[in-house]
Amino acid sequence: MAQDVLFAGTLAWAGHDPAKPFTYESFDRATRLQFTGGAALDASAPGQFHGDDRFANPETLMLGSLMQCHFLTFMAVASKSGATVLAYSDSGSGELGRKDNGKTGFTSVTLRPKVTFADPAHAAKLAEFHERAHRNCFMSNSVNFPVTVEPDLG
Repeated sequence: MAQDVLFAGTLAWAGHDPAKPFTYESFDRATRLQFTGGAALDASAPGQFHGDDRFANPETLMLGSLMQCHFLTFMAVASKSGATVLAYSDSGSGELGRKDNGKTGFTSVTLRPKVTFADPAHAAKLAEFHERAHRNCFMSNSVNFPVTVEPDLG
């Protein structure tokens, strides 16, 4: 990449109802994330941290970011290699746990993409395409935990 790119956004919290006690268990975790260009997202915390699982949370957003980045990078690799992708899906998982420094954070993420090419002959390059995508994914290059790609090579 020839130059740095800046991404910007805002987070808005509606505030606390002063008629209720403000405790760790009771404060509302709902927020609205808004990004340059207009993309917006309602978010919360995971249910196990007193949030609302109907909304994205930092943990699901991290996992989603890694899946989306691998997808986009894979598609760039495939298209620049002359391969036409007909279908792509991923089933990712991330483990949150105690890290070596004593802090809680992601300890690993595993992506399990499945790809269908228009020309079955391109399937022979599937592992190479995933390796190149993983090596060049901006998000996996930005995290301090292992991201493993286990593609469906069948």
